[in-house]
Amino acid sequence: MIAERHWNIIAESGSYFIDLAIVLVPLFIGASFLVGLAKEYLPPERVESILRAHDGGVGNAAAAGLGAVTPFCSCSTVPILAGLLGAGAPLGLSFSFLLASPIVNWIAILLLLGLFGASITIAYIMLALTTAVIGGIIIGRLDLEKYVKDVKITTQDREITTDGGTNNSTIETNSTKTHKTRITKAGKGALSFFWDTLPYLIIGMGIGALIHGAVPQDILQQVAGPDNPLATPIAAVVGAPVYIGMSGMLPIASSLFDQGIPIGTVMAFVIGGAGVSIPNLILLNKLFDRRLLAIYAGIVLTIGITIGVTFNTIFH
Repeated sequence: MIAERHWNIIAESGSYFIDLAIVLVPLFIGASFLVGLAKEYLPPERVESILRAHDGGVGNAAAAGLGAVTPFCSCSTVPILAGLLGAGAPLGLSFSFLLASPIVNWIAILLLLGLFGASITIAYIMLALTTAVIGGIIIGRLDLEKYVKDVKITTQDREITTDGGTNNSTIETNSTKTHKTRITKAGKGALSFFWDTLPYLIIGMGIGALIHGAVPQDILQQVAGPDNPLATPIAAVVGAPVYIGMSGMLPIASSLFDQGIPIGTVMAFVIGGAGVSIPNLILLNKLFDRRLLAIYAGIVLTIGITIGVTFNTIFH
């Protein structure tokens, strides 16, 4: 009897893993190509030069939009942020970019579309960008520049000094590439990015499959179901230590949703993990004083909870 139960768990988990792979792998390859194109046409230096030309308000919207279409990892986002601050960009504008960058990107959009459909994906994008803009505007009005550390960051061929946002960084651009060259390079980069990130996708699908096949639904409902009023804030906090990249988080999110966890609670889990991941905080700690780092983490969790509660109200 026990052996039969174990076999059923393995079979159900395996079937769910295959279903996820059929949906996610093609979408992920397509997203990888879009990531490559974004890096070719909007490299970090270009992003910095665009945002340096804007002030608050409209600039916050531009920063959030660029954060969404330039899916850089944390190791790239932090140097861009340092470049913005070093070039004298307002802290609030820089924050809008920082808030949007990890939670809205091509990978997240395409995987959300494949897993949850168009209505949830569109609502997620609109709410995430809106809250990133509002969060940046609020930060810009709190006079927090004194909590930016005076640091020097070396990335590729550039040396960036923040110095509290008073010094300029040197930006080099390369506009000599043809469209064919960019597209070819994006394609090669997509394959490289796909193979580099595939382990995280497999880990996420594996965890999601195990949750689907092995974790009793009633236990999940007790912890994160609609009857627990603290489920959404808890999910936003719990996401951070288990973060394995958007490619790994969303398969887990899909499994939780299929097990009856409300969509808003699932989204809070994803956003909390994406924005307050331990690797991201470690990198930002090099740039921000602990007080500003805590404010950043608090804003991300607030965004996750806000979007979660909104989603649970709209898509209940």
